[in-house]
Amino acid sequence: MTKHIVWDWNGTLFHDIDAVVGATNEVFKPYALPALTADGFRAVYTRPIWVAYERLLGRPLADGEWELLDDGFHEHYYRLSDACGLAADAELVLTGWTGSQSLCSMAPHAHLVPKVDSFGISRHFTRIDGLLGTTGGEKAAHMTAHIQAMGMDPGDILVIGDSVDDGLAAKYVGAKAVLYTGGMTTRAELQSTGLPVVDTLADALDYA
Repeated sequence: MTKHIVWDWNGTLFHDIDAVVGATNEVFKPYALPALTADGFRAVYTRPIWVAYERLLGRPLADGEWELLDDGFHEHYYRLSDACGLAADAELVLTGWTGSQSLCSMAPHAHLVPKVDSFGISRHFTRIDGLLGTTGGEKAAHMTAHIQAMGMDPGDILVIGDSVDDGLAAKYVGAKAVLYTGGMTTRAELQSTGLPVVDTLADALDYA
C-alpha cells in the first residue's frame, strides 16, 4: 500500500516542455542545427543530459563544452519558464491525495523552492529537494538522499515522474513508480522500462 508519493517537478507537476525545447534551441543556435520541436527533443532526451547533447551533435562534447551549454541553457530556461504553468490536473491530484507527498527534482534547489512556492502548492509537500551541486546527472543518488532524509520505507513510496531516469531512480531505492507522458520522454521509451505509463497525473494516482 502506498503511503507517500514522491513527485518529480520538471515535465511532471510543472509543464515546462516548451521552455526546455526553447532553451535548448537557443544554446544550439551557434551550431547551426535545425530547430527542435517537442517531439524532436523527446527523441534525443536522456540522462545524463550531456549524452542527449552528444546525440544532437553526433560527437562527444569537448572539454568545458558541457559547462558552457548547461549555463546557457539555464539562463534561457529561467526566462522562458516564466510563461509555463502547472500540468492541467496537478492541483487536483495534490489536493486529492490523502497520504503524504514530497518533491524530488533535478532542478537547482535555489531556483526550485521559490518556483514551487510561486504556485501556492508548497504546503502539500513534507519535503522539497532540488540539486545543491552539479546539474545534468542521474537521479538515483539524489532520490536515495531524499528518501533517507525522510526516514521512510521505500516499499511504502510511489514515485511519479516523466522520464526513464525517474523510473530507474525508483527501482534503485526499492520504490514503486509510474511514468507520465506529459514531459520530456517518448511513450515508447517510457514503456521500455516495463513500468506503468499514464497520460494524466490523475491516472497515475490509480497506481497508489
